[in-house]
Amino acid sequence: MNGMLRIPRSRGAVSGVALILLGAWGALIPFVGPYFHYAYTPDTGWAYTSGRFWLEILPGAGALAGGLIVLLSSYRPIALFGAWLAALSGCWFAVGSILVPAWPRLGVTTGEPVGGTMLRSVEQIGFFTGLGIAIVFFATLSLGRLSVVSVRDTKLAAGARAKPTEPAEEKPAEQKAPRTGVRFPVLRGRPAAEKEEPAPERVHFAQRWLVRPFRNSQ
Repeated sequence: MNGMLRIPRSRGAVSGVALILLGAWGALIPFVGPYFHYAYTPDTGWAYTSGRFWLEILPGAGALAGGLIVLLSSYRPIALFGAWLAALSGCWFAVGSILVPAWPRLGVTTGEPVGGTMLRSVEQIGFFTGLGIAIVFFATLSLGRLSVVSVRDTKLAAGARAKPTEPAEEKPAEQKAPRTGVRFPVLRGRPAAEKEEPAPERVHFAQRWLVRPFRNSQ
């Protein structure tokens, strides 16, 4: 089971980079946009307000952090958490500026877009609505890729579960007796004690009866 939770880092590479760039754009554009006449009031560079913090800096940081997690994590649950964090940040970009006016006591406002009618529409898309939809798109793309267990993941998990074969134990070599400088002579043939005695002399039957009377007569 643990092998199924591992994923290659390339699985969320494209979506992770896109989420990082979009999150950085959402968090920084309210501070650098006034230099290009692309801003909400106050239209001065690096001007901080509570509305910019809650509606732009915070969700931008969330999308950036989620993209980093998706890009760098090789553990499926953690990568999914990063994708969900980016998706929620994108949702807040898209609907936050619409919901905040319902709570005027919070004192959080987006300000007024600067420029003509066309430029105001482009600023609404680039600051909030369009940016949030783009972040949600790449976040859901990451969620889909991370939720599916591919054939490659199955093979990697099967390889991780396979136990390596243990090497055969080597038998200890037989110990040989140390050689000494004394050499014993090698006996060839039978020893003297084991030599056969000579067979008794055989006397022919005729010789025995002819010779014996002759000896007795002497």
